[in-house]
Amino acid sequence: MAKKGKKYAEAEKLIDRSKSYELAEAVGLLKQVAKANFDETVELALRLGVNPKKADENIRGAFVLPHGTGKSQRVLVFAKGDKIKEAEDAGADIIGDQETIGKINGGWFDFDVVVATPDMMAEVGKLGRVLGPKGLMPNPKTGTVTFDVEKAVKDIKAGQVEYRVDSASNLHAPIGKISFEDNQLVENFSALVETIVRAKPAASKGKYIRNAVVTSTMGPAIKIDISNFVKDI
Repeated sequence: MAKKGKKYAEAEKLIDRSKSYELAEAVGLLKQVAKANFDETVELALRLGVNPKKADENIRGAFVLPHGTGKSQRVLVFAKGDKIKEAEDAGADIIGDQETIGKINGGWFDFDVVVATPDMMAEVGKLGRVLGPKGLMPNPKTGTVTFDVEKAVKDIKAGQVEYRVDSASNLHAPIGKISFEDNQLVENFSALVETIVRAKPAASKGKYIRNAVVTSTMGPAIKIDISNFVKDI
């Protein structure tokens, strides 16, 4: 086991591991224990009562946070014809072509999100081997395979986050930066959790959200009382 740093150990002492904190209290405590010398990312983590091996319980989607993520996203768009100008006008950073595909296959990844129109997926699909493991492959479920290029690019630039349950039934997503106002983090957390609650699969049985925590990049996790969000599910 890796040895914990002094700052991390000191931060842990401020957290009651046996307690599930009210959201506002947890956010305030999160800021107390964030000791890094950079603007840490704040992340939500949920353990869900789903079986991700079943297609109808494999939760995945995208959501625009009310206050954004605090991070500037470089968007690469693969499109044809008029959709190229639409992407440029919407603020796309890079317009992809065959040369771009070659660069990516060669190890170039100077972008954060990839958007593609459906008629480009035959070419973009060839990048699955390199984009897939990095979570960068366009997907209709996250709105990144679409002819509505303008909306896709603007949503990403406005602070869209993708969420996806992993093989252990956990879901992680950023909800802002430690420099955000407390109410901004509370509202981002609340909006994203409510979205995930609405995405509950009909096939999911038993308690849906079984555990919820918030954490900063270098800080310990703080357990959240999720009862106000999930009620009887």
